[in-house]
Amino acid sequence: MGLRGVHHIAIIGSDYPRSRHFYTQILGFPIIREVYREARDSWKCDIDVGNAQIELFSFPSPPARPSRPEACGLRHLSFMVADIDVEVARLADHGIECEPIRVDEYTGQRFTFFADPDGLPLELYEDA
Repeated sequence: MGLRGVHHIAIIGSDYPRSRHFYTQILGFPIIREVYREARDSWKCDIDVGNAQIELFSFPSPPARPSRPEACGLRHLSFMVADIDVEVARLADHGIECEPIRVDEYTGQRFTFFADPDGLPLELYEDA
């Protein structure tokens, strides 16, 4: 196969300005480009997350995502961090609560979960 990696992860936010602020200001990822698509009444913001992108969309009245109990489909999005304690503290400074830090029983790496403004499960995975 000619697959070379992940290009992007598409996310639809229920409140575009709130989601845009979360991913670009709180998590700190830079915007590559942002366009308003008038025919679809939709924003699309390409966000640089290192070796991939998040495509953040808005659509009028999107349905809620079933999450708990876990639904079939994408389970969560994980971000690699150098120091999980620093990132958990930084998120707490923004009022974002993380689950207790756990250790992956197979890799020995530390990880935790939190959520975006729409409840999408996100993970911090320490790359030590």
